[in-house]
Amino acid sequence: MAKLVVLTEGFKDRSHELTAERTTVGRVEDNAFPIPEPSVSSHHCEVLLRGGEVRVKDLNSTNGTFIDGQPVTESALKPGQILRLGKVDLKLEGAAPPASKKAPDQTMVVTGGVSLKELEQGPKAVGFDTAGKGFSKKSNRANRLFFVVVALVMLVILSVLAYVIYTQSGTPPRP
Repeated sequence: MAKLVVLTEGFKDRSHELTAERTTVGRVEDNAFPIPEPSVSSHHCEVLLRGGEVRVKDLNSTNGTFIDGQPVTESALKPGQILRLGKVDLKLEGAAPPASKKAPDQTMVVTGGVSLKELEQGPKAVGFDTAGKGFSKKSNRANRLFFVVVALVMLVILSVLAYVIYTQSGTPPRP
């Protein structure tokens, strides 16, 4: 496993194993590998594991990022090389883990598209239903309840309206 080991006096006991694809290094505590030294920027650089290679990317640091004395913005870091952040020297020990092999894409290409006859026949079983049960229709209980309540409210409104009309048209006012 690859790890960064601090060589600078006062920080010699510090090291960080590179287990994540992206490791931030800087002066403040929110970095994955904090180095509390004034010459190190708050977010100085990030160390990336890419395809079995360790890469260092400078994050616009004030004092720069160097590999074996050469300034870099982004570069590969090989085992044994010295990474300098401000006034702090680090050494890469070990190798990066090999690139992970991704599972092949399971996308199926259908040449010629779908015919109208196939569409009219409806959906076909795809083969991912392992329990032997098809998809069930979602319950519309809430929708039914809503419509029942709306119907009852409308019935009450119509009844009140009919009552008002009936009482108004029944007998003429007395003088």
